[in-house]
Amino acid sequence: MTSAGGTVAAGDSPGLLDKARIIAPPSYNRWLVPPAALAIHLCIGMAYGFSVFWLPLSHAIGINQSVVCPDMTLIQALFTRSCDWRIADLGWMYTLFFVFLGISAALWGGWLERAGPRKAGVVSALCWCGGLLISALGVYTHQLWLMWIGSGVIGGVGLGLGYISPVSTLIKWFPDRRGMATGMAIMGFGGGAMIGSPLATMLMNHFRTPDSVGVWETFVTLGAIYFVFMLAGAFGYRLPPPGWKPEGWTQRASTKAMIASGHVHLRDAHKTPQFWLIWVVLCLNVSAGIGIIGIASPMLQEIFGGALVKQPGLGFDQVQLDANLAKQAALVAAGFVGLISLFNIFGRIFWASSSDKLGRKLTYYTFFALGALCYATAPFAAEWKSLALFVGAFCLIASMYGGGFATVPAYLADMFGTQFVGAIHGRLLTAWSTAGIVGPVIVNYMREARLAAGVPRDQLYDPIFYVLAGLLVAGFIANLLIRPLHQRWFMKDEEVAELQAVDRKAAERVKAVSPGAANEAFDLKAILAWAAVGIPLAWGVWITFDKALILFQ
Repeated sequence: MTSAGGTVAAGDSPGLLDKARIIAPPSYNRWLVPPAALAIHLCIGMAYGFSVFWLPLSHAIGINQSVVCPDMTLIQALFTRSCDWRIADLGWMYTLFFVFLGISAALWGGWLERAGPRKAGVVSALCWCGGLLISALGVYTHQLWLMWIGSGVIGGVGLGLGYISPVSTLIKWFPDRRGMATGMAIMGFGGGAMIGSPLATMLMNHFRTPDSVGVWETFVTLGAIYFVFMLAGAFGYRLPPPGWKPEGWTQRASTKAMIASGHVHLRDAHKTPQFWLIWVVLCLNVSAGIGIIGIASPMLQEIFGGALVKQPGLGFDQVQLDANLAKQAALVAAGFVGLISLFNIFGRIFWASSSDKLGRKLTYYTFFALGALCYATAPFAAEWKSLALFVGAFCLIASMYGGGFATVPAYLADMFGTQFVGAIHGRLLTAWSTAGIVGPVIVNYMREARLAAGVPRDQLYDPIFYVLAGLLVAGFIANLLIRPLHQRWFMKDEEVAELQAVDRKAAERVKAVSPGAANEAFDLKAILAWAAVGIPLAWGVWITFDKALILFQ
């Protein structure tokens, strides 16, 4: 039996999903935990790749020729069974993903800390994969509202719980390498689309018939595959006993290092100015990246026009008049998007790992300073038609966009301690939800306004780049203002001990791994666990890299 808070009453045997059930046994290998986190993040990361479904779904009724209803309102689109959906209506699912990711992470982060990562991982699997099945029903019955509720709302809740489920666990297993640990997991969220997008394309081509575009069948198949992987990840989670640390490692605790030796309670974290400054830091870093990454393909084609197809004298409109040239330019732009994706992924592990040496504050200084410089350089690269300089600047921006996501959990652990870091991180993710609206609105509305004003397409983006650089300068200032917390915010040792009492009893019951006793070797079990997530990720990286090669031809 469990209590309402998810803890095990004294003398009771813990349930299969209870937090007390997953205290690590003696000689547990801590390197088994990151693959478990990756198994979940690689599945929910498909949210980034959902645009692969938009074009087929816009032909769901007409199959070869879209059935267009030009006067259809958004409300009518939600319930129509006779008109094909517009891509703009489908795109709202993407917004719902990240709005509900932030909301669910903020609302249920505290529950996750009490219930443990295994239970949260199972709930995440049920929501994300169940949402895909509801969306499949929505496609089959041609009801857009079912897709919005299925993948957008219910799936979005699964995204939030799955995203934060490993954060606290990894930080506790790797107190010596917090940035690297969270970077490995959050890298998986960025890499999910690399696997899911080509896999979904293959499945849609396989299931396509004269009467179906193959999307609902693909949703069902992906839901089944993801459910297996996510359950494996959830049941692979293990927690160290309270106070566990690697042998010979001593935590730095000094004001200069900005690494707290105590723990801040969840109820107090949001009352501190440090929480809101870090919120602003994440929001501005994401806002400056997400909008421009979302429009990367048309941006490159509009700025460089014929230069992408070795005909620099032609503008974007002239290239589009020639079907062959337009196809070539689109392929080059797709390669650019692929390259951005690769830098987004590897930036997460690179920058987060680097932050273990540089410190979180200096790492974010680097993001904002280099990012602002890259955006300030982009108009000149566009004017000079220097494709290499332009692509290089945006690849660096993409790496720091991803690096910001991966570094912020360690920043929070340094600032607020590890006792409630998962829940605090969940609340902070509302910054992501906000940025997911702010960034695209700035980019898209400024672009449309300048296009309506008759500005040439190759000059549309110059002021946008400067505005985004300004956001990063503001982020630099916010990061500058962050100071160590005053001691009054930290819980007393007795309060921490009381919170950890149940976990300590569970640790005693299983004779949990003692400080320094964790197995560090890459034994067969660890190799197989990493292979299970590494092989699909390597396949996705290769597919993406192969597409990006066209940029270098």
